[in-house]
Amino acid sequence: MTPEQKRIRGWMFFDWASQPYSTLLLTFIFAPYMSDLLGSGTAAQTVWGYGVGIAGIVIALASPFLGAIADRSGRRMGFVVLFSAMYVAGAWGLWWAKPGDFSLLLVMLSFAVGLIGMEFATSFTNALLPGLTGRDKMGRVSGAGWAFGYVGGLVSLVIMIALLQVNPKTGHTLIGLPPLFGLDPATREDTRIVGPLTAVWYALFMVPFFLWVRDPRPEGSVSIRQAGREAWPRLRETLRSLPKRRSLMMFLIASMLYRDALNGVYTFGGIFARGVLGWSILQIAVFGILGTVTGAIFAWAGGKADDRFGPKTVIAICLLVLCGVVAGIMGISRTAVWGHAVAADSVLPDIAFYLMGGLIGAAGGALQAASRTLMAHQSEPGRMTESFGLYALTGKATAFLAPLSIAIVTHLSASQSAGIAPVLVLFGLGLVLMLWVRTNPVRGAETEERAEA
Repeated sequence: MTPEQKRIRGWMFFDWASQPYSTLLLTFIFAPYMSDLLGSGTAAQTVWGYGVGIAGIVIALASPFLGAIADRSGRRMGFVVLFSAMYVAGAWGLWWAKPGDFSLLLVMLSFAVGLIGMEFATSFTNALLPGLTGRDKMGRVSGAGWAFGYVGGLVSLVIMIALLQVNPKTGHTLIGLPPLFGLDPATREDTRIVGPLTAVWYALFMVPFFLWVRDPRPEGSVSIRQAGREAWPRLRETLRSLPKRRSLMMFLIASMLYRDALNGVYTFGGIFARGVLGWSILQIAVFGILGTVTGAIFAWAGGKADDRFGPKTVIAICLLVLCGVVAGIMGISRTAVWGHAVAADSVLPDIAFYLMGGLIGAAGGALQAASRTLMAHQSEPGRMTESFGLYALTGKATAFLAPLSIAIVTHLSASQSAGIAPVLVLFGLGLVLMLWVRTNPVRGAETEERAEA
């Protein structure tokens, strides 16, 4: 294995290590468990929306400043270590979400700390992408990394439902075993263990990343303190240049909207299935496996299509698919599927929702990998982490929009189906704004200014 291959594989292990936070906690296991914890799907969707939204505000405000500091000081790896510690601590804290004996504030605070740690670490590791390989291969590297992450999420989910998560009807796991470690289903230890599992998984599989990935400090780097003093002036200069870099600016706005929508789908998919279709946690986990498998396959395939056709084309196709999927989900209930009434015991709603889950995974995986590539193409080499900080900023500046709008519409309509309508609007707006994004990548403000001159 060449040094370049070793760096790429080590970098990909971050996706593998961090994915369970999204797969197990944000989407398929812990988020639906909130419905049981609070005793109401509507209450869980509302609380979860506010919690995720507030964490998003913190991420939005801090990411670009931290990116500017890291670029100027050349100390990205140290920040990755710090945010990794936040990830592990936050995930582990969810163990204390015991029914009848829990602090909702502590539970949501733990989740928010871990989520913030994951998002910050992601920004810094994404900024390492251009230094791993040439620009002509970034699409496949990004897609392969995202696919590897999905596989990691899948493996962790299979471990959860095969060895730990109990089916309440049988008292056994998916493969017919009692839960490992003598976990007590009566106090939901078989579900709450998802927090420590996620924490241990991350700590274990980040070892190859820290062993194989190196980020040498660039010439002209300064101390953390000086970089902190210079962060705002540098960031202000970058923000002022955005109107002259129209393609980059429109991409940031478009991705801000459609990534928020995608996170909304991931965050509330399990809660929707639990509240509208009455699915068990185990059924939701199987749904998660399907979405994860299609996500891995299409993230990898999308990476190859990215290098061949360009990331903009991949993004546009994915957004069209996701618009159709959200509209389809809104037409699924226990008693009807897309306008056709069904019997209360019909499996058609379940099959339809599984189909939607597969499409969400496929389009979402390719969309995220292509977006990471397009952001790297349009960033200045010396400000890569700052650029991905702006990417995080725009991704989180309205990160409260999808969860809060879902929470508000759900509250006002008292309907989970109607409550996801804002997501469709966000996907549509993102697709329209991509019309102003250039197909060919730019290398910085100077390149685009020369092209426009």
